[in-house]
Amino acid sequence: MSFKKTLITATTAVGLFTAPAFAAEEVKIGVPSWTGAQAIAHLLAAVVEMRIGGTAEMVPGNNATIFQAMDQGKGDIDVHPDVWLPNQESFTKKYVDGAGTVTLSSNPYEGNQGFCVSQDFAKANSITDIADLGRPDVAALMDSDGNGKGEMWIGAPGWASANVNEVKVRDYGLLDFVEPIRAEESVKTARVKDSIAKGEGYAFYCYKPHAIWYQFDVEMLSEPTYDPAKYVMIQPSDDADWYEKSKVASKDALKEVQIAWSNSLADRSPAITEFFERFSLTADDVSNFAFEISGKGRDPAEVAREWVEANPERVDAWLGL
Repeated sequence: MSFKKTLITATTAVGLFTAPAFAAEEVKIGVPSWTGAQAIAHLLAAVVEMRIGGTAEMVPGNNATIFQAMDQGKGDIDVHPDVWLPNQESFTKKYVDGAGTVTLSSNPYEGNQGFCVSQDFAKANSITDIADLGRPDVAALMDSDGNGKGEMWIGAPGWASANVNEVKVRDYGLLDFVEPIRAEESVKTARVKDSIAKGEGYAFYCYKPHAIWYQFDVEMLSEPTYDPAKYVMIQPSDDADWYEKSKVASKDALKEVQIAWSNSLADRSPAITEFFERFSLTADDVSNFAFEISGKGRDPAEVAREWVEANPERVDAWLGL
């Protein structure tokens, strides 16, 4: 960066901190439970506080809570940091396409979802495909509680993807061999670490970006190629009989992941809204954040502030400088 550009950027930054128009800029950021979302939430907050000179408040919540608050537009929650589509499509159809109260970013990164086992477990037992988890010998190696079924973590409570995975376990014909488990992600991470240390079998829902790829030697199993005809997913928010009416017997399509914000934010905090419109990340960015936070146990706010300081040109672009 040239001295002249540095001077302009520094002068602009000073202007952002001192201009009266920015004094009231504030945002409440929804924080879902998964690490990638937490990382992005803190990154948004760091830019708002460090570069726009505004205030940002973290508000924990699940997808339904965050979208409802954005729809209401009262400023209880203004932004969802990590909307996975089509997983959360029931919410975007309702509030973005239907009510028109929420805006979805047009700068997504790519997400990939599947099921993983450790590389050692896969190699020792010739496990390469999701169907291999239905082999009695493999299921027995994954049975840690002696109930005759191997445990497989399918996601955390409240995750749309956990609902998809529950249907998948059934439609892949695994229910006689595999017990789908819902628990917080920290429980899964501890179990992956423990199973590798003890040489035990364990399978779990996995996705990219995620810290897991930096933390442990794991691999994603193959699944039948994505086929819309074999992927009919109805979420509980749309129908109480979602489980019976859904059919999912193929891999998920690659995902688009982006932020979404309440349309009411534009009137209350125009500078923050303009920043959200330009904001973009890559899957590698998010995997990196997730590894620093969940892999190294670092404070998300510290990781975010460090990244903002280390990447001034990217942040400048988000701010239109």
